[in-house]
Amino acid sequence: MIKNIHKLQYISQEKPFNSHLEAIENVLEAGCKWIQLRLKNKSEQEVISIAREAKRLCDKHQAILIINDYVKIAKEINADGVHIGLNDMSVAEARLILGENKIIGATANTIEDIKMHLKSDPDYIGVGPYRFTQTKEKLSPILGIDGYQKILDEMKQLRLNIPVIAVGGITAEDLPELLKTGIHGVAISGEINHAIDPRQKIEEINHQFSNSTIPI
Repeated sequence: MIKNIHKLQYISQEKPFNSHLEAIENVLEAGCKWIQLRLKNKSEQEVISIAREAKRLCDKHQAILIINDYVKIAKEINADGVHIGLNDMSVAEARLILGENKIIGATANTIEDIKMHLKSDPDYIGVGPYRFTQTKEKLSPILGIDGYQKILDEMKQLRLNIPVIAVGGITAEDLPELLKTGIHGVAISGEINHAIDPRQKIEEINHQFSNSTIPI
C-alpha cells in the first residue's frame, strides 16, 4: 500500500510554549499537516492523555498524527502511525500491532541502519541528525550535507527506494542544499516554533519543495 509521506514534518517540542499540545495547535493553525508527537520522561498515563488530545487537534485540522515510540498507545488512540527509534521496538513488531494501513517510520544514522530497517518494509526513514540539536538527549554522529549525500548515493547504488526525511536542527535555509542530495523531505520544528509568523514560515518551506527541480 502506497502512503502519502509529507515533505514537511513537525516533531513536537514544548519550547517556547507551555506544552506539547500548545506547540502542536500553533503549527496546525499555521497550516502544517504532519505532526509527530514526541514525548520523553512522561508517565504512560500522561502520554495517553496528551496523545488523545493531539489526535483530536489533528483530526480537526485534517492532519496526520504520528506517535513517537509508543506503538500500543498509537493503536489505542487510532493515530495514523508511529515513528520507531533505533533502540525501540522493531518495524516488524510495530507492523504486527498496527497492521498494514498505518504509517511506520524508522530512525537511521547510517546506510547499515537503513538496510536493517528495510527488511521489514517501513514507509519512510528519518535520517539524522543534520546538525547538533538540543531536543535529543543521546545524539548520533552529526551527518551534515556530505553525510546525507554519501547515504543517498549509496541507496541509489543499492537500489534502495524509500522516502528519506532529513532530521535534526534543520532550517529553511538548509533546504536548497539538502534537496540536491535526493532527500524526500525534512523535519523542521525549532524554526517554526520561534517564527514570528509560523504560517509564512511553513508556506516558505512548502514553496521551496514545490519549486525544486530535484526529483524527490
